[in-house]
Amino acid sequence: MNELQLLGPRAHGEIVARAVLKATAEDFQVDEVLDIPLSGQGEHLWLWVEKRGLNTEEAARRLARAAGVSQRNISYAGLKDRQALTRQWFSLHLPGKADPDLSSAEGHSLSILKTTRHSRKLQRGAHSANGFTLRLTQFEGDKNALEQRLQQLVAQGVPNYYGLQRFGHQGGNVVDARQFAARHELPEQRNVRSRLLSAARSYLFNQLLAERVAAGNWNQARVGDLLAFTDSRSFFMAGDAECSDPRLAILDLHPTGPLWGAGESPAAGEAGQMEQSVALREPDLANWLAEAGMAHERRILRLPIGGLTWHYPEPDILQLQFVLPAGCFATVVVRELVELLPTGPTENPCEF
Repeated sequence: MNELQLLGPRAHGEIVARAVLKATAEDFQVDEVLDIPLSGQGEHLWLWVEKRGLNTEEAARRLARAAGVSQRNISYAGLKDRQALTRQWFSLHLPGKADPDLSSAEGHSLSILKTTRHSRKLQRGAHSANGFTLRLTQFEGDKNALEQRLQQLVAQGVPNYYGLQRFGHQGGNVVDARQFAARHELPEQRNVRSRLLSAARSYLFNQLLAERVAAGNWNQARVGDLLAFTDSRSFFMAGDAECSDPRLAILDLHPTGPLWGAGESPAAGEAGQMEQSVALREPDLANWLAEAGMAHERRILRLPIGGLTWHYPEPDILQLQFVLPAGCFATVVVRELVELLPTGPTENPCEF
């Protein structure tokens, strides 16, 4: 499966430059934003960890071995890619135990920057956002046109596609999900089951968003749409008044698309019809997600980019800094700017 099949059309026109992303881990830096006040006491040890060339699950295994505990006792908020320099939180459940010596987990690829205690473990999805610093190397293109495009992204946001990382190399996760769905089966291994269900859900969402981008209404509220605020999981129906809400113009309120699961979509009108048409094109996947017990949820169609800044530290290097809500992909921002030159297969799943 190619990129256009997995994501969809760009919203802001053809790309105006080319570059390489992730030539080195330092070119893709991520800082988890966690708005949880930590008490300093409790049976959970929280670790602020910097890692490079190491994905989240590998880091968790190293920390578990160093602490002498099962990996089930290690928690983290989100998955981070291997080919990146990332800083994120982990928590270790250590009831009645002193802080362990974790030095054996550290090395070039992992450093523990801070430790503190807290009364609760770190929950998946607990982080509110991720901050990104990206260096696009071997840059070549029209810098004036790129400047205009960057200003456009600040004002309008980008389609909130799930990135290619979610789907595996050449969409392999979607191919596997379709095979299981056709047999009405689920993978026995929990991590494989989670990965394939997530890929199927993300693929269907991207299909709906691609239709809205092609129709030119991905960033507009239509009567019957379900609207949500950037950082909220709740949604409400759009009528005539809601379609004129000024918070739409300032990228605070957005139309949403379905994360397929059990039950009918509450969307109505043209939006509801578009969602039904996507499900009808992929009935095996849509039914498989419902049979697996997934609940119907919503995801915003438009991704606002927080604090976007840019400069050229070298003539052929473009550096970007910005913040995205948790679960959103920096690569879909870059996709609206430049054509990315390949650097090898991408691992998955992750939040980038």
